[in-house]
Amino acid sequence: MFDKLLFPTDGSDGAAAVFDHVLDVAEAHDATVHVVNVADTTRESISQVRGQVIDALEQAGARTVQEVASRASDRGVPTVTEVLQGEPYRTIVDYATTYDIDLVIMPTHGRRGLERFLLGSTTERVVRRSDVPVLTVRPDDDVTVRYPYRSVLVPTDGSDPSDAALSVGVDVARTASADLHLLSVVDVTSLGVDVRADIQATALEESAETILETATNRASEAGVDPSAAVEFGGSISRTIRTYVADHDVDLVVMGTHGRTGFDRYVLGSVTARLVRTAPVPVLTVRGTADDT
Repeated sequence: MFDKLLFPTDGSDGAAAVFDHVLDVAEAHDATVHVVNVADTTRESISQVRGQVIDALEQAGARTVQEVASRASDRGVPTVTEVLQGEPYRTIVDYATTYDIDLVIMPTHGRRGLERFLLGSTTERVVRRSDVPVLTVRPDDDVTVRYPYRSVLVPTDGSDPSDAALSVGVDVARTASADLHLLSVVDVTSLGVDVRADIQATALEESAETILETATNRASEAGVDPSAAVEFGGSISRTIRTYVADHDVDLVVMGTHGRTGFDRYVLGSVTARLVRTAPVPVLTVRGTADDT
């Protein structure tokens, strides 16, 4: 399923902590890992002096990617190493497209924050702009990372990005022989306390059930028999995290807004929050821009 993986690294502890998971995925898929370090030459202080400063950044980047490649070699995983210049998120997105990467794997900021971890904010920009699926992992002690995945969750609201995520989630679950969970969350924060709220809640629940029925049929046609649930919650992201904990989920697969945004996509901003707070890895998939 994944033949070529892209792992951007800045040599930080956060990036190093995530690389074991990269190697687990690569081994399972007999994949090649492209290890990339990007020297941020867009900063004014660097663009003005260039010369020796740029050389120093490239030398440091070369050491970083070689250290990572050495770890991969110890596990028998082939690598391609690159040290590049430019704006990090644009360079990463362009690299993924140019080299037909199947999956980008990146760490993101944890709750505690990591002073040396430059890639945290870059990751979130890549998530929003990459045409290639992006797997994010928080480098925190409270995050559970298991592979192969035994349980995969796809939250859905019936939108195009959710449908794109469902396709990938079904493929991941089928390839790993994992359980597939489908979840639609009814956001109750917009409901009042009068009788009309009950009518609205019923309508929203019926809509969620219809969405899940459609998603279940798609998964079944692809050879995966999923579990499906409708949950009510005042916070969609919190409801998803609770579901993850209650059902021992290993991976969340979600759609993202993409470059131009989707008016109908309720889960778009939720995806961004989950990337920063989820207790398990999050695989983000961008919907097609044609349906925007």
